[in-house]
Amino acid sequence: MNWLDKEITLLNSNWNDLGKFIANSDLKNKIEQLYASDNEKIRPQKHELFNAFKLPLNKVKVVILGQDPYPSDHAHGLAFSSQLPDQVPKSLANIFKALQYDFGEEYLPNIQGVANLTPWLNEGVFLLNTRLTVNMKEPLAPEHDIWEDFIVEVFKHLAREENLVYLLWGKHAQKYLKYINKDKNFVIETVHPSPLSAYRGFFTANCFLKTNQYLESVDKSPIKW
Repeated sequence: MNWLDKEITLLNSNWNDLGKFIANSDLKNKIEQLYASDNEKIRPQKHELFNAFKLPLNKVKVVILGQDPYPSDHAHGLAFSSQLPDQVPKSLANIFKALQYDFGEEYLPNIQGVANLTPWLNEGVFLLNTRLTVNMKEPLAPEHDIWEDFIVEVFKHLAREENLVYLLWGKHAQKYLKYINKDKNFVIETVHPSPLSAYRGFFTANCFLKTNQYLESVDKSPIKW
């Protein structure tokens, strides 16, 4: 059993046989070829590729949909999160700023290492990018455009659950709105937290406050952001 087969087993266990979608399509070969071609430049690293899916499907409360992994060693398989403890990427810094808008200046990130959002994952926040891989030397390399069908399949699995919160930040995320039943879930659409767009309404969208208010309204515990 190679590294990818082990990851597929995890997906099948936590996400109701989601791994079969990879195993039964050409995506499996494409992923293997991607890492085999230039493993040192691909992020996240192999063993971190499906980190977001360590949160089981039936434990998901909130879906945050990002775009691409950071083209650096920040990336570790969780959207917007960084595994480098003393470096907060600019998009994540804007997320923290929005949290202060929602909960006051006394808000402090409820996370260890500040930038690592694994505690959010443990709270039920599914941190997914629309592309799961990136080349650090060539961030827009077309060979990484292999993930769309898989992401659609992820949304089909999410559709089995109800009363979820979907935070769709930016146009790349919002094109997946058509896979969400807005009558059975709560959706917030706003601009991406990137410094290029955050000033156009991200800070005042109240994403995190509204998320917790909705969760409490459907008898779910709020997120400890």
